[in-house]
Amino acid sequence: MNITNLNHAVLFVADLQRSLDFYTGVFGFEVVAREPRANAAFLKAPASANHHDLGLFGLGPAAEPRQRGSIGLYHLAWQVDTIDDLAAAKSDLIEAGALGGESSHGATLSLYGADPDGNEFEIMWLLPREAWGEHEHQAVVERLDLAAEVRRWSGVRTG
Repeated sequence: MNITNLNHAVLFVADLQRSLDFYTGVFGFEVVAREPRANAAFLKAPASANHHDLGLFGLGPAAEPRQRGSIGLYHLAWQVDTIDDLAAAKSDLIEAGALGGESSHGATLSLYGADPDGNEFEIMWLLPREAWGEHEHQAVVERLDLAAEVRRWSGVRTG
């Protein structure tokens, strides 16, 4: 297989409209298609070249949520183009009550959160390749000083 990237993700959600409100309101995704027979919608990120980046299938309020730490998807990682975008995303996640944490992984700087169904996500900025250094082959989790990173990297695009 010659896979080049992950094109889209699909999530089961309890309340389709609640999830649409979250992903359009917080992430700025636009709904590009609906499939009423499957209670589904497909969304695209504003700067994406994909047909859709996220599919949502509403199961209804009686659906049992997946337990954190159980077998299955841990989180989705959405990449932003600049550190300034990451800082703006932090404000949006705080406002939405969805910010769960933040970390530096050496080559990436990340914010973490969860949607209304508890589906976890990461919003991350990838440092320029030449800045990865020793982190190219490491998986570290360190404290993120986002203000300092913005001062260092503001205006640099890597997306």
